[in-house]
Amino acid sequence: MIGDLVLILAGLLVLAGSAFAAVAALGILRLPDVYTRMHSASKAGAVGAGMLLLALAMTSDSTPAALRALAAVVFILLTAPLAAHLLAKAAYSVGYKLGPESVLDEMPPPRPTNGGTDAPASARNPSPQPAIDQP
Repeated sequence: MIGDLVLILAGLLVLAGSAFAAVAALGILRLPDVYTRMHSASKAGAVGAGMLLLALAMTSDSTPAALRALAAVVFILLTAPLAAHLLAKAAYSVGYKLGPESVLDEMPPPRPTNGGTDAPASARNPSPQPAIDQP
């Protein structure tokens, strides 16, 4: 009886996880700009993968496999949003524009860098070497 309930719940988790993964894939294809596509892939993809791995953990016969699946769920839920945030920040800093449907850009403009270093200008552009006296 309990085993049947676990299988039914695992089946529902597989269906829901597959639906989330399908919505994430559809979002990547249909959304207008890189930022909304990343949002779709990271959020819906992470939830879908988490549900599928949770179903695997519930139906697994071995404890180590179930623990690995649960560890993977935690890892995905911790790293996917962080990776999406860093990718979106990098995309914004190199100049990817928001889609035409976006109405508000709350990010401050990126600050210019010192040629890729934090060294002062005198250290980056040293004066030419003085001429060496010929004997």
